Amino acid sequence: MKIRIQKFLSRAGVASRRKAEELIKHGRVKVNGKIIESMGVKIDPENDEIKVDNRIVKGNQKKIYIMLNKPKGYISSVSDPFNRPTVIDLIDIDNKDGLHPVGRLDYDSEGLLLLTNDGELTFKLTHPKYEINKTYIVEVKGIPPSQKMHMLSKGIKLEDGLITKPAKVKIKELKNNNAVLEFIIHEGKKRQIRRMCKAIGHPVIKLKRTKIGNLALKNLNTGKWRFLNEEEIQYLKNI
Repeated sequence: MKIRIQKFLSRAGVASRRKAEELIKHGRVKVNGKIIESMGVKIDPENDEIKVDNRIVKGNQKKIYIMLNKPKGYISSVSDPFNRPTVIDLIDIDNKDGLHPVGRLDYDSEGLLLLTNDGELTFKLTHPKYEINKTYIVEVKGIPPSQKMHMLSKGIKLEDGLITKPAKVKIKELKNNNAVLEFIIHEGKKRQIRRMCKAIGHPVIKLKRTKIGNLALKNLNTGKWRFLNEEEIQYLKNI
């Protein structure tokens, strides 16, 4: 049975459907030796040869699901044009084909990051309509007064005009004249929490993600990773 090339690439763990469209747009996908240019191309997984960046893509790859406690100083990407270390470098398994981070944590941030070769799940977990809560512990410079905490909670206008959606924000503790905040948000704009805190005049000193939905880091040490268990995998698929 023929299926759209984007769906095949997503199922094979190469990328989400949106990312697969970008690969096609940039001429990185071949079917039977020919670069494809149309998003509507359908392929036969049993008989057609599909390549991405000249590497054959197989549709029956075993799916893997990993939780990583990302350290600072790593890029949340499969590769980096500047040869900086990536989160993939931290995963010591033999076959990393199709393995990619689900969403991102920026270079200077740390904490819970999921990695998988399941493009369908990646699409679901990163699509805005699912509104999956993510929890962060954030140390900021100074102690925000209640008025500024309210601004963070109700939504704040950032430097590019974006108005953030309502968030749950509270002060967890005070630390050396600074505040440690807990953020619970379901948006994932680039460097969003850092930009929110900068907008109220309390820049971020340290940022760590501790939960995605009900999945928590718990006692997983920085730089370490583990496979998700079946219950955790089903939880993510049923969100």
